[in-house]
Amino acid sequence: MKAKTIFYCTQCGNETPKWQGQCSACGAWNTIVEQPAPAKGKSGGKPALSTGPIRKPKRVSEMVIDQEIRFPTGLAELDRVLGGGAVQGSLVLIGGAPGIGKSTLMLQICHQLCQFAKVLYVSGEESERQLKLRAERLGVGEMGLYLFAENDLEQVSAAVEETAPDILIVDSIQTMYTGDQSTSPGSISQVKECTMALMQLAKGRGITVFVIGHVNKEGNLAGPKVLEHMVDCVLYFEGDRHMSYRILRAAKNRYGATNEIGVFEMDDTGLREVPNPSQMLLEGRLTEEPGTCVTCVMEGARPVLAEVQALLTPTSFGTPRRSTNGFDYNRAMLLMAVLEKRGGLGVNTCDAYLNVIGGLYLDEPGADLAAVLALASSFRDKPVPPDLVAVGEVGLTGELRSVSALSQRLSEVRRLGFTKCLVPQRHGRQTIVPPTGLQLIPVKNIREALAVLL
Repeated sequence: MKAKTIFYCTQCGNETPKWQGQCSACGAWNTIVEQPAPAKGKSGGKPALSTGPIRKPKRVSEMVIDQEIRFPTGLAELDRVLGGGAVQGSLVLIGGAPGIGKSTLMLQICHQLCQFAKVLYVSGEESERQLKLRAERLGVGEMGLYLFAENDLEQVSAAVEETAPDILIVDSIQTMYTGDQSTSPGSISQVKECTMALMQLAKGRGITVFVIGHVNKEGNLAGPKVLEHMVDCVLYFEGDRHMSYRILRAAKNRYGATNEIGVFEMDDTGLREVPNPSQMLLEGRLTEEPGTCVTCVMEGARPVLAEVQALLTPTSFGTPRRSTNGFDYNRAMLLMAVLEKRGGLGVNTCDAYLNVIGGLYLDEPGADLAAVLALASSFRDKPVPPDLVAVGEVGLTGELRSVSALSQRLSEVRRLGFTKCLVPQRHGRQTIVPPTGLQLIPVKNIREALAVLL
């Protein structure tokens, strides 16, 4: 009797009863592969019932919850993104582009972790000799660090049994494979099964597991989307690898906030923390040139100053060109339309380019006013005063609306040496007391803002 088989897409995991050239779910070509169908049990294909002790639901008041145990990783910026440190028994996934510094970050935190815990570093991409050379370059040579070059998950589990580590680092999940699956490493089924096994290690033994994941050309984590649902934390390491600065951002965190960022600088000795990202982002700023304005955004609980640059030039074609970097494209087009209609500036016949310095992506409305002022400054070829910061959300009628955490923003603005801040006239229910030496300029709409500045 011929064994039954199923066909599934290696790109998205969609199952089909027969082979086809294009996946009907994701549209990818030549990604349908065949594998044996799972054997049916005595219950006609239904999952077998557990033979262990019967568990009953409990009331919330009857449950006893132990306080989560956190420990520092040795990098304050990483601890900030994790919500105050790593949690014992958690599964953390770190993704990023090739060469961005994921492996360097993981090996570098071993210097601190080995002082109070036993660490097992598993690499399926590098040999033990390569790991040893990189560890010496980064200054990691403690006795508590174990290196293991292996991509067979069964061998990794045996090494965990033997060494009994407190922390396990896997580099990377796309290189791991288990013999239970006949597919190659990096496939949908292999990534899912290996992650499930690591999750059982983390929850069953209380081991903190850090997993490095690759990203595809769209910038998303390679593998099934369920991979991000299985883990406790998802961190993205961002930045241009040709530049020295890196940004660590949390996309999911069951133990803390997801809007925190950590800033690092890559040098010859590894990653160096940047405790003052505002100063880093404003380095080299030209204060007397038109088309630039500074704003203050909230990245989690941290206020960060960022420079927004704009360039408007008369178009040479029938349709003007628009381009943004670090700023939402649709939001920029909306602000240009408001500037055209409510501000009285004819920007619809100009090519427009909007850029945020330092690789930061501004996705909160508090940066709207700075973008509008940068566009107007470039259009009129008049610079914004160098000691001024603009904070506010712009509506479709040209009005300025209040933003959250304005007091923290103003404190950061003054700390960096700015003396004027353009803010919405209405602050909502917030009581604003400006820091000493900082002048607030309240405006009601963008016409008033342009009249005050330009």
